[in-house]
Amino acid sequence: MTTETAYRHRTGALVDTVPAAFQQTLTLRPDAVALRTVGGTQQITWREYGDRVRVLAAGLSALGIRRGDTIGVMLTNRPEFNLLDTAALHIGATPFSVYNTCSPEQIAHAFTNAGNKVALTEQQFLGTIRAAGVPLEHIVVVDGPADGAGSLADLENNPDPDFDFDTAWQAVEPGDLVTIIYTSGTTGPSKGVELTHRNVLAQITALNSGPMDVGLDDRALSYLPAAHVADRISGHTINLVTGIQITTVPDPREIAAALPDARPTVFFGVPRVWQKIKGGVETKLAAETGAKKAIADWALATGIAAARADLAGTGRGPLLDLQHRIAEKLLLGKVRGALGLGELRVASSGAAPIPPETLEFFLGLGFCVSEVWGMSETSGVATYTELDRPRPGSVGRPVDGIELRLAEDGEVLVRGEIVTHGYRGMPEKTAEALDSEGWLHTGDIGTLADDGYLRIIDRKKEMIINASGKNIAPSNIENAVKAASSLVGQVVALGEAQPYITALIVLDGDMAAVRAKEIDAASADIADLSRRPEIIEDVRAAVAAGNAKLSRVEQIKRFVIVDTIWEPGGEELTPKMSLKRVPIATKYAERIAGLYADPPPETVVEVRAR
Repeated sequence: MTTETAYRHRTGALVDTVPAAFQQTLTLRPDAVALRTVGGTQQITWREYGDRVRVLAAGLSALGIRRGDTIGVMLTNRPEFNLLDTAALHIGATPFSVYNTCSPEQIAHAFTNAGNKVALTEQQFLGTIRAAGVPLEHIVVVDGPADGAGSLADLENNPDPDFDFDTAWQAVEPGDLVTIIYTSGTTGPSKGVELTHRNVLAQITALNSGPMDVGLDDRALSYLPAAHVADRISGHTINLVTGIQITTVPDPREIAAALPDARPTVFFGVPRVWQKIKGGVETKLAAETGAKKAIADWALATGIAAARADLAGTGRGPLLDLQHRIAEKLLLGKVRGALGLGELRVASSGAAPIPPETLEFFLGLGFCVSEVWGMSETSGVATYTELDRPRPGSVGRPVDGIELRLAEDGEVLVRGEIVTHGYRGMPEKTAEALDSEGWLHTGDIGTLADDGYLRIIDRKKEMIINASGKNIAPSNIENAVKAASSLVGQVVALGEAQPYITALIVLDGDMAAVRAKEIDAASADIADLSRRPEIIEDVRAAVAAGNAKLSRVEQIKRFVIVDTIWEPGGEELTPKMSLKRVPIATKYAERIAGLYADPPPETVVEVRAR
């Protein structure tokens, strides 16, 4: 086994593949719980994990799986995913996941590109996989028998008698593929990012030396799709390598309810998750009355005041410091405990920009959310904000072991062992992304501070150029409005070749339901609520508040409230909730035209100057 890119395991051993790391992890606390479900209804110790991986690997071998083969996975977040994925890695195979919201056409694209002959799934997805029409030799359903498919029990009860488990995993090499991450495809068919054992161990080494030094005493949740690099690497694989305990949450909409059960010490959330937690806290505190409300408002304001003083570097001063200690005892600590975040020590946000105001809110609540930046092509995290150096609006400094610089046009370039060697079966796309010197051209435009902290402006291809030739970052506008109100779920800033900025605005379903009760609306239907004068005025106020933080050329002049909810993986959003700007522009072309009509249609709302 070579050690040129080895990971120093907590046992002291040098390992250069994920299976080798897992075999070391098994020796540390064999009777500790490695995997669990919410409520502890299913718990798997490290000893049981290792034993079942051996059995399942032999079962997969009996299906004809060999080193280098690919295996398609379409599963919710459940222990069976971790068991089967890890077993496949020990054969030297390459398991990869597709989003559970994928259409048959999208599955067909990924399966054809990957060339897998085996798929692992659940009964609820079986019809979609079959509708994809890709010839498969075996389909294994993990949650019971299904016609024409094998079961988990079949795998466990029918091992390959000639399979040598130890020989198989010891033959895996650092350059072998761990997985393929299929990008969300905001601008066309998804690309398969190939990640090797070398890439992944370099990523975990970088995380452990910076933003996410975790081990056997830590707890995390697996709730994001395994098709997303965050859960695949920073959830599943880091569990195998470091021994962190994982609680699986099959429905990401249940994350708020799962947090008090899992009590994570480490938690990664996409911006919308953090904004929903923030909205939930604000709604609950707003419902208090009398003295309780006065104390809650004072304590939260005190927490934010202390956070702002810390950020400014001015110091809290004796009075604010005393007030903060009182606020911590009266409210802040209790809120963190009620959320399930009382023992949280590493919190992070990524996958999309997060409003600085949201980060400031959590600093006021008592913990720092490290904003991280990266891509599937960087095996996950490429930069992070140090927890003791928060800087809302920045995505921090590069992780150890990588190089980062800006091209002449401001595009962020990255080089290092966390960077993929390319896209599966797409040499032209690989050549576009990776230059001859190994620099990954990320497509993000950024600025670098003198101390190396990076700020992302926007995607290079998504910058708006208005009628005057001014370059405008839409995400800056969108975040300003979302930060102003939890009622706003999505904002799409528009204005290409136009004289001013307009927007499509989508309500947040949960917060809209809360607001419907407050205004005694007869219906909580989004189409009805989007026309209610109270809702329109709430959104108008949020836009006006956002505009106050923007330059004149960035300010939204008109908007329209979309009368539907946009779901992840739908026509408008990728599974990781990035905007599909081109499909949105096509689908809503008539409404967008109305935003620039004179006079505008009745559905268009103009924003009063402040």
